Amino acid sequence: MKYLRSLLFCAIVVSVTAPASADEGKADSEWHFKITPYLWLPDISGTLTYNNAAGSGANVSAQVDPSSYLQSLDFAGMFTAEARKGSWFLFTDYIYLHLSSHESATQSITGPGGNVQIPVNLGGSQDVISNIWTLAGGANLVHEPAVSLDLFGGARLLNLSADLSWNFAGPTGSLAQSGNASQTFNEWDAIVGLKGEVRFGESHWFMPYYADVGGATSNFTWQALLGVGYRFGWGDVVFVVRSLSYNFDSKDNQLDMRMTGPALGASFKF
Repeated sequence: MKYLRSLLFCAIVVSVTAPASADEGKADSEWHFKITPYLWLPDISGTLTYNNAAGSGANVSAQVDPSSYLQSLDFAGMFTAEARKGSWFLFTDYIYLHLSSHESATQSITGPGGNVQIPVNLGGSQDVISNIWTLAGGANLVHEPAVSLDLFGGARLLNLSADLSWNFAGPTGSLAQSGNASQTFNEWDAIVGLKGEVRFGESHWFMPYYADVGGATSNFTWQALLGVGYRFGWGDVVFVVRSLSYNFDSKDNQLDMRMTGPALGASFKF
């Protein structure tokens, strides 16, 4: 059943690049729209803060890659859409991901003071549910035959529930030999960024690029992508490498998370 869900997922989300890349550009006064279902297969790594019953903390590091989480996929959906009129545009990007597995993703644990010797990890599990929604708008700054450049501002929502468990072969000092680390985040961040593309002469090939940075009171986030695309009459096919990072540092929420990997897809224009 896990493999069937994985195949269904790959069939449904015929994918693309991340937040809408700049089009070859329509500088007229008509509305132009683009919608892009996409598949993004990142390596996901992160460090959570774990507090035991005594109130002392430890850092739990975990990492999963597509070869493991495609077998653990419960449901996923990803798309981006853009509306453009003249030099002005709006775009949105949405990712939903639910992963669960009984194979441990825990890579290391650093105990209080950083001096706990951790024995072999015998097992564990992980469960991750995430909603990542970007909504932004802006204006085209450069519109030349060889290059386009857009400036935008907006917001990104991270709604994340992460649960990791472990079971070690021996004593771990003040850290429990077996346990669970979990965090829930529901954060909006203001973002600003640039996006566009570089075109290769009169050919149909182009290079999309995207970068944003933002944050809130206790967290920092950034996102970037770079790749190559080919333009057809009906739309574009694009392959990129995309990276999304979050860093939370507050009393209640401490998390470093990075998602980096390839994305492949097709944009449909109308």
